[in-house]
Amino acid sequence: MGVGAAMESAGTAGAAALLEVRLLGPLALSLDGQPLPLPGSRKLRGLLGYLALADRPVGRGRLCDLLWEVPSDPRGELRWCLSRLRRLLDLPGRPRILAEGDGIRLDLAGCRVDALELAAALEEPEQPAPGRPELPSELFAGEFLEGLELDACPDFQLWLQSQRRRLAEAQLALLARLAQATGHDMPPALLQRWLALAPLDLRAHRILLAGLARTGRSREAERHLASACRLFAAEEVDSRPLQAVWQDLRSTRPPAEPRLVLPASEARAKRRSIAVLPFAASGEGPPDQADVAFGLSHDLIVRLARLRSLLVIAPGTMLTLRERQVPADAAGRLLAVDFLVSGTVRRLGGQMRVTVELAERASGRVVWAELYDRPHGQTFAVLDELGDRIVAAIAGEIEAVERARAMLRQPDSLDAWGAHHRGLWHMYRFSRPDNEQARRYFELAVRLDPGFSRPYAGLSFTHFQDAFQGWAPARPAIELALRTAGQSLAADERDPAAHWAMGRAHWLEGRQDQAVAELEQAVELSPNFALGHYTLAFVHCQAGDTAAAIAASDQSRRLSPCDPLLFGMLGARAMALARQGRLEEAAQWGLRAAGQPNAHAHILAIAAYALALAGRLTEARAQMAQLHRSLPGYRIDDFLRAMRFAPDGVRLFSKAAAALDG
Repeated sequence: MGVGAAMESAGTAGAAALLEVRLLGPLALSLDGQPLPLPGSRKLRGLLGYLALADRPVGRGRLCDLLWEVPSDPRGELRWCLSRLRRLLDLPGRPRILAEGDGIRLDLAGCRVDALELAAALEEPEQPAPGRPELPSELFAGEFLEGLELDACPDFQLWLQSQRRRLAEAQLALLARLAQATGHDMPPALLQRWLALAPLDLRAHRILLAGLARTGRSREAERHLASACRLFAAEEVDSRPLQAVWQDLRSTRPPAEPRLVLPASEARAKRRSIAVLPFAASGEGPPDQADVAFGLSHDLIVRLARLRSLLVIAPGTMLTLRERQVPADAAGRLLAVDFLVSGTVRRLGGQMRVTVELAERASGRVVWAELYDRPHGQTFAVLDELGDRIVAAIAGEIEAVERARAMLRQPDSLDAWGAHHRGLWHMYRFSRPDNEQARRYFELAVRLDPGFSRPYAGLSFTHFQDAFQGWAPARPAIELALRTAGQSLAADERDPAAHWAMGRAHWLEGRQDQAVAELEQAVELSPNFALGHYTLAFVHCQAGDTAAAIAASDQSRRLSPCDPLLFGMLGARAMALARQGRLEEAAQWGLRAAGQPNAHAHILAIAAYALALAGRLTEARAQMAQLHRSLPGYRIDDFLRAMRFAPDGVRLFSKAAAALDG
């Protein structure tokens, strides 16, 4: 039953009916407080959630890429879902699913949408006005679109995770503000939500312990303290400040604000460790199947070591454990590593099936798993391709886990490794405030461990962003990007990220050949370093070999299909296609780039200019209007100043801008 049928059944006047869309927690719709039944299709629910947060019409192509890459008729699937949503949400004379050219928009004017209310509450003054009603508890009901994972749709999953992080951060900020405004007297449900979002936040534990002490529930407080101390120990966070808070509370003294200062020995970067267990040859197969399995696991060890970001257990140790037939769980405990990789190789007819699993050793939680089917012939070529993809996926998943872990910790408790990953979390949000915050965490990381190369590369990237986005004067930013890239190389000249940072800095200077040389060195050191391949595509697409740019873009996406810089990989391909004269293809890839959740202004400009070159001026102007909502003064000069086009590229994109202005 849709909104219209529900109103007719209840005899409700259209003007009086209030439609509520709940996106925090499981998706739910209600009309005047009465629940509305939702369709069973998970993709339809995902489409509703996506449109509810979109601040502009979304192209049909983008929606198809988001949810229907596999079916033979994705547009037909989209039409079916939109018709179901119209039956669910539209009223006579009041459509909510609107078609605007090729775009689709969900009009929620006059409705309550909890996720939008949460974002709006964060923009209000920190001190509530007298008599202002409290924030509704629904704003803290749970995770965004809880339970609505679509594992077969990587673009949707990337968007979903981005929105979950953004809204969880907003919930945390509001909870901290609420605690300050109420004198740390918070409803238990909100306090539990705070601890679920940030289980290592000393402030939330202190408020909970104080509330339990105030109501005479000391034994319950001590049980909570013991549980929290175990959690802190598992995450290698000092629990002594929390224990001191409880001692203060028990002695009725006002608890001091806890502050953790790490000893210098603990502050250094503790790189995460990983062991690749020998892959098993399962089922019936040719005599060499066991050799293939062993060769793949040995190859993964070598490739992971070349990344330089992880401590990798040597192949000799793993061979000894295999010969002694030590079980996987016992091997993990014996080696005391953070992550374990395991897998199998088996023959299925003419196919070779490889399964891979990445797990946290301490918790046993499977972080990532994948299955690959490949033709059985050309074994060495297949294993080479699989090695690149598996190692890139493992590195990306571990980095995502570490970024999330760092965000759960108090800034005062971060070691160099945690500070670096907290910096990465902010860096990948691609906004000026986050870029500045990222720089502060990278600076903290290098203060804590001056020999840790990766934070210097991160610092170089923040200065690169300042110059590229026009957030700071270009010349000083370029000099800082070069200097910090040089410091990264001095710390570890075999770190591919250091050469990547130097390549980007050379590109800013306009030194194309030196940039390409550094980037090629990065991918030679680690062929599965996706950012190296992407940046080669970025450099070549503007003034170099466009065919090489397209190949490098494709390789970067094969290695890291859900990368935080996916918008750049897609945008580089669009620019290369435009320079090749394949204008319609360029427009489609530009739209895909602009549809990524963290796409910045220059990416929107790529889409607008590519659409204009393809003659799709209505869509091009819509893209440019979206860009101008955040940057009203953006012009072609800003675009060309940021890029380093060869003369043919300057002429091409200037022509696109003229068509838009015409």
